[in-house]
Amino acid sequence: MNVSRIALAGGVAASTVLLLAGTASAHVSVQPQGEAAKGGYAVINFKVPNERDDASTTKLEVNFPTDHPLASVMPQPVPGWDIKVTTSKLAKPLQMHGKTINEAVSKVTWTGGKIEPGRFQQFPLSVGQLPEDADQLVFKAIQTYSNKEVVRWIEEPKEGADEPESPAPVLKLTAAADDAHGAAGADSKSSDSAEKSGETTTASASSSDSEDNTARVLGIVGIVIGVAGVAFGVLAGRRRTT
Repeated sequence: MNVSRIALAGGVAASTVLLLAGTASAHVSVQPQGEAAKGGYAVINFKVPNERDDASTTKLEVNFPTDHPLASVMPQPVPGWDIKVTTSKLAKPLQMHGKTINEAVSKVTWTGGKIEPGRFQQFPLSVGQLPEDADQLVFKAIQTYSNKEVVRWIEEPKEGADEPESPAPVLKLTAAADDAHGAAGADSKSSDSAEKSGETTTASASSSDSEDNTARVLGIVGIVIGVAGVAFGVLAGRRRTT
């Protein structure tokens, strides 16, 4: 009996810990598809869970960092949601691909859709050029519910400190990738090798088919000659008997 009670108490405690952990981690977050390399471009997803049992999420507003502005931001359509991209004039223009950029995206807002209780939604963006002098980007997000409640995920996490109550989404940046042109050249070489391999395989297959056809023809000719030989032998035998 005591063992059963202890097991039950342990199970309840474990469930409570899991519940609290799930609640603490259920906030707006951002993750790249693959890697977000410094100096490059990336596709990132803002994951928005619904934390309420009696209301739906109806709006998401993501504010972009002003210390490392991103000149190129392209949202991927999300069924049922309207997207508004807001740009602002830069205090210090950016140089990108030999061009001077005076404006950058300051905010992206999604409205018109609904994330129901117990569900989550991802909002993808293609962004770049990522900074080369930063290890992470902090995006402050504001989540609005159908009951007019507003949750501000704007607290920047500090290294070595406990996670804040309403942490802002943080995108971790990885080391700069290899030169894209070099990668493209490698892909081109791989493609050429694949094509040559394909040509060799096709030639081998054609040669094999030709050999098979020749063998079939010779086999048929051999059968015909054999039948003719048997017939000749029978006729010769009959003549001798006669």
